[in-house]
Amino acid sequence: MLRRGLLAWGFRVALLLVLLCCCLSLIYMLACSPRADGGQVPLPRPNSPTGKEGYQALLQEHEEQHRHYISSLKKQISQLKDELQERSEQLKTVQGSLEHGGVGFGMGGVGVGGLMGGDGGMSERSHTDLMEFLRSQLSRAEVHAGTKIPTEYAVVPFESFTLQKVYQLETGLTRHPEEKPVRKDKRDELIEALETALETLNSPEEEGNTHHRMYAASDFIEGIYRTERDKGTLYELTFKGDRSHEFKRLVFFRPFGPIMKVKNERVDTSNMHINIIVPLAKRADKFRQFMHNFREVCVRQDGRIHLTVVYFGKDQVSEVKAILENTSKVVNFKNYTFIQLNEEFSRGKGLDVGARAWKGNNVLLFFCDVDIYFTSEFLNSCRLNAQPGKKVFYPVLFSQYNPGLIYGHHDAVPPIEQQLVIKKDTGFWRDFGFGMTCGFDVDIKGWGGEDVHLYRKYLHSNLVVVRTPVRGLFHLWHEKRCVDELTPEQYKMCMQSKAMNEASHGQLGMLVFRHEIEAHLRKQKHKTSLKKT
Repeated sequence: MLRRGLLAWGFRVALLLVLLCCCLSLIYMLACSPRADGGQVPLPRPNSPTGKEGYQALLQEHEEQHRHYISSLKKQISQLKDELQERSEQLKTVQGSLEHGGVGFGMGGVGVGGLMGGDGGMSERSHTDLMEFLRSQLSRAEVHAGTKIPTEYAVVPFESFTLQKVYQLETGLTRHPEEKPVRKDKRDELIEALETALETLNSPEEEGNTHHRMYAASDFIEGIYRTERDKGTLYELTFKGDRSHEFKRLVFFRPFGPIMKVKNERVDTSNMHINIIVPLAKRADKFRQFMHNFREVCVRQDGRIHLTVVYFGKDQVSEVKAILENTSKVVNFKNYTFIQLNEEFSRGKGLDVGARAWKGNNVLLFFCDVDIYFTSEFLNSCRLNAQPGKKVFYPVLFSQYNPGLIYGHHDAVPPIEQQLVIKKDTGFWRDFGFGMTCGFDVDIKGWGGEDVHLYRKYLHSNLVVVRTPVRGLFHLWHEKRCVDELTPEQYKMCMQSKAMNEASHGQLGMLVFRHEIEAHLRKQKHKTSLKKT
């Protein structure tokens, strides 16, 4: 009898909760519905267009305002439904426990109220702890007051945005100072901030919005935001006010939560062999340089490498074979495959043929070029950042400037090993190139096109693309030739690319103004000689 009474009581409570939430939603919608003053349609303003155009513009404005208002109400109703669903699930859990005899009044006096109070207490404590942490993040960030910064370089700058564009400082080579946000996460982040601001402005409880003015996206003027990576992101959004010189500014803060442990695993790379595939045509001298690095890094230091060379044509083929055979004899290296194709050079075709030539188990492939220099640390990065069926690695390599220009003021150009320094004046991150790839053959085989096509294939798949600059992968400088057969526009683009690969902005400037610099040095030398006499 007691259990049956409890079940009946539980069902009554659930029914009352459902009815109460429905009533509250209905009352809220009725109370918040905008009313026209006196049931009359508002007239156009004195300075607005009159006639048919004026009324059409006014109707469009009201339609947009109501659309945002309805969107806000729908979101609030959805939140109420979620809360109702959560309460219903809690009741079902309690009823299930009662039906199976797991919990009763006889168990230390813990019944329905004790269970719900216990869960509520746990949930309330967790919620309180979370809110305290988020408030501490807000207080640590530069929101209400500034903090002492040691140097001018330690300032975290803001970036600004409008409805169409983002204006950014850290541009790199593939980003522009002004651009539409291409990355989905950045675009969604800014849209969410704007929608939150509009919901706040259009809320009935919003202070100063007594006339129920409906703000729309067209009222947004500009916003600024910045991210402190250990605290969160600060947003400041500015909207048009009620008068010509009035504005509405909203400040939001998205605090970062504490670090969560996602995975703790042991990764064994002892049996993870890499098949390095190099497409090649002519360039025997560059291949000799490549094999010198290969011998030191891959054979003597790593020892878990297979080399596949796909050679196009017959010119210089005997020299390339001799270099391979000589390396094999000197260091007793037998793990290589040489494939010759009597056709025009195609990097994509060479990589595909080289990948298909492997007859063993699933192997890690590294698509490489003859003018690439890498270290043993990079080979480990290749193994750690690729996983069959899950991850593919696209390292961003450091591209070397022309050593003749970088070290022109020295007596001689230093050896290659001493040139490989990652600095602003020695090279740049080649973030527009997608030729270097580490992935498993099950993911790569069946492709023979351009580098960017393979990259896009991965982006459209379920694989995680790991794209990051690496310190142990370098593109060695070589002269870029712009042939006469190019059209004027193509030739111009080729020369721009050549200039970008030659030297840094500052070094190219020194070349442009070298006559002025030389004249200044001559004057200084003449003044010094006059002082001595």
